[in-house]
Amino acid sequence: MFTFFYAPGTCSLASHIALEEARAAYEARRVDFAASEQRAPAYLAVNPKGRVPALATPRGVLTETPAILAFVAQSFPEARLAPLDDAFAFAEMQAFNSYLCSTVHVAHAHGRRGSRWSDDADAIESMRRKVPETVGACLDLIETAMLRGPWVMGDAYSVADAYLFTVGRWMEGDGLDPARFPGIIAHRARMMERPAVARAMASEQ
Repeated sequence: MFTFFYAPGTCSLASHIALEEARAAYEARRVDFAASEQRAPAYLAVNPKGRVPALATPRGVLTETPAILAFVAQSFPEARLAPLDDAFAFAEMQAFNSYLCSTVHVAHAHGRRGSRWSDDADAIESMRRKVPETVGACLDLIETAMLRGPWVMGDAYSVADAYLFTVGRWMEGDGLDPARFPGIIAHRARMMERPAVARAMASEQ
């Protein structure tokens, strides 16, 4: 049994979907960001980073979306959530997930959490204005060079699809026109048809 810590509207949705796809036994616990629960001592004892997701396992707590996604895929091989028998393809999937984590998510965060990088109000506003350009460039790259279709890795669904779905849903809030990314939007529609996605999203309402 796992304990999964999440917050609605965050990247934790990707791991939530993966757990549902795997039919894992887990308890979901919402972290109330509006009440700053992520900075409360009780949660910091789980994840000192003060962020989500976090997955408590019998061996300890895992954090960071790419790590949790890989762990779920490897722990439930029967769910076929990653190319586990192909080291190169698995690394390709990890490269995609790492790009979402280290580049796309960070570009997105500059629009909402600029205070992580600057205390200057003008600099924070400049970062906010830059988001449509920086996130747009990231999604352009995914659209034209990284999304193989119909799924991220091609014909086979993987945990990378849960992550792209999660991050791609932020584009409208980042000031981007969805019509600019027909491949990503078509991918979003396919994801919405998956029962595991529906279950994860319904539980976060």
